[in-house]
Amino acid sequence: MELSLSHSSNYLMRISRVNAKCKTTSFSQYLRANIPINRQTNNRFSDYFSFKCSDALPSFRRNSIWASSQSQKGADGSDPKLIINKQSKFIDACWNFMRPYSLYGNVAVSVSLVTRSWIIENPDLITWSLLLKACSGLLALIFLNGYISGINQIYDIDIDKINKPYLPIVAGELSVESAWLLVIFYAVTGLFTVGLNGGLFLTCLYSLALFLGTAYSVPPFRLKRFAFGAMFTIVSARGFLLHYGVSYTARAALGLTFQWTAPLVFITIKASVFVLVMSFVKDLSDVEGDRKHQISTLPIKFGVRNIAFLGSSILLVKYIVGVLLASIYMPQVW
Repeated sequence: MELSLSHSSNYLMRISRVNAKCKTTSFSQYLRANIPINRQTNNRFSDYFSFKCSDALPSFRRNSIWASSQSQKGADGSDPKLIINKQSKFIDACWNFMRPYSLYGNVAVSVSLVTRSWIIENPDLITWSLLLKACSGLLALIFLNGYISGINQIYDIDIDKINKPYLPIVAGELSVESAWLLVIFYAVTGLFTVGLNGGLFLTCLYSLALFLGTAYSVPPFRLKRFAFGAMFTIVSARGFLLHYGVSYTARAALGLTFQWTAPLVFITIKASVFVLVMSFVKDLSDVEGDRKHQISTLPIKFGVRNIAFLGSSILLVKYIVGVLLASIYMPQVW
């Protein structure tokens, strides 16, 4: 910035300060065009430089910044970032609605059983076409888990407000209407997938699993109200049916008939005992809500401490017996 002010060096000092702050040609030109310098009055000149650099910016620059920010919004005034954020939250809610912790175990069991049946027992029969069947079967299993977990949350809203206020419906992340649409989608899509790839028998088996999941949560059955009714339902669906159904499907995909082998019996019994313990240990943290809504569970009947000790003891015995049986009948694993 060049301004000739010979009468006072103080003028130059103030101009240099402003110039150091606002090193833009447009600002320099703006000062020349809009600020009349009075050589006679020192105070009036200093008053012109008492504003901030942002106040001296031309109006067209401020308007440009505003227009740029507005252009990032949609035609209806909505912010794309907010839309993306809402969609992300909805996807997260749908994922949590499926209760991933239970899904992980079922997927691990299925992958293990299929791997044993295909790669370990019948490696010569494997073809690339089996990959599509494996993916469709895994997808049907995910839908089944989503249906059972979802229908339970729909009918347990009042209980979950006390026991699990972080679940999507209770937390307000997912509406009841959306939850119903999801469980219907899971059930229909799962049945269609199994019927398309598995045949009539597997479709009936899948339907039985859907019925057990429904009977566990939905009136008039609502078997979860009774301790042993809940245990029977969970062990039947996640213990026996899961292992039998996956093993049957894996052998049927190879064109083989199903048969109970010693390893499969061992795995199924061991897993069923684990699921049995899980069926009543999961209620340890839900005593308050279950008691208020008259859900009869083992922790309510016999006490949290006693049931925790019982579950730990059963699991300890299960693992010890499993190791001993494996050492005696399958020493090659060591």
